[in-house]
Amino acid sequence: MALVQYSESESESGSDSEPVHASQPPNKKLCTTKPPPTQPRPLPPLPAAFHDLYASSTRVSVRDDPSLHGGRKRVIPHIEGNWPTHLYLEWYASRAELSLLSDVILQIQQRSSTKLQSLLHSDLGAQLPLHISLSRPVVLRTEQRQSFMEVFQSAVKQSRVAPFNTTADSLDCVSNYEKTRWFYVLRVRTPEEDQLNRLLRQSNRALARFDQPRLYEKAVPSSSAGNRTATAVKSSRAKTKPETETETDYSGCFHISVAWSLTAPSTAEKEQLANIDLRALHDLKIGFDCVKVKIGNQISSILLN
Repeated sequence: MALVQYSESESESGSDSEPVHASQPPNKKLCTTKPPPTQPRPLPPLPAAFHDLYASSTRVSVRDDPSLHGGRKRVIPHIEGNWPTHLYLEWYASRAELSLLSDVILQIQQRSSTKLQSLLHSDLGAQLPLHISLSRPVVLRTEQRQSFMEVFQSAVKQSRVAPFNTTADSLDCVSNYEKTRWFYVLRVRTPEEDQLNRLLRQSNRALARFDQPRLYEKAVPSSSAGNRTATAVKSSRAKTKPETETETDYSGCFHISVAWSLTAPSTAEKEQLANIDLRALHDLKIGFDCVKVKIGNQISSILLN
């Protein structure tokens, strides 16, 4: 057997000096084209409980100082041991819905000489939740908070109200009970199963057990074109029931506030509200799946069945 000696350069496999034979494929050119950027996945929606944690603003002062709140005056004075309470249905509008609502506010401002404050965003630009009230601003004592929550939770459960949708119907301007602010509101249509009236009855009954005023209880039947005030009429559904079981229909009262003013609009300005185009809002499906209970700065959610 003969031994053949190879040079050092020839014995190095994969050396740069190794010749390229015809049978070998040519070197591939590196691809310099960048791949298309991948679209970021949309972030998952925040859980509903997250909004409850940051829905209340930090208390700046316990005394009534309108300069801290855009000229607003405290409806319920601060008293140690008293807890301002509100029952309501909450709606977080989408970006497209906010755009439509902003356009409505702009149309109102163009027809009004009073300065409007939007309820869509905070002073820092953060989106604010909108709502349909199921109570007036009331007051509970410290020792009543837990028992009221138990009573109201049971009442909502017994109502057997399932999640539901409603739609915007018309535009109106109403004042608060103290006549210190005027709200520009969207009246909403009665849901198919009358869920708003059913929840309001449970709310009023629970509040009455704690000697709190009922919402819309003393409303007077009244209506006019483009300007419906809070109405209370006997429900047609109750005509076949005994007089002791008749139920009051407050369908004309439910509303969503979108802006407010410290000045009452003139009669002419209120009449102009009927000329604002709301056709785009009529297609909105405003959905609710829980009832909110705000006691002090704590907010709780009661899921509908």
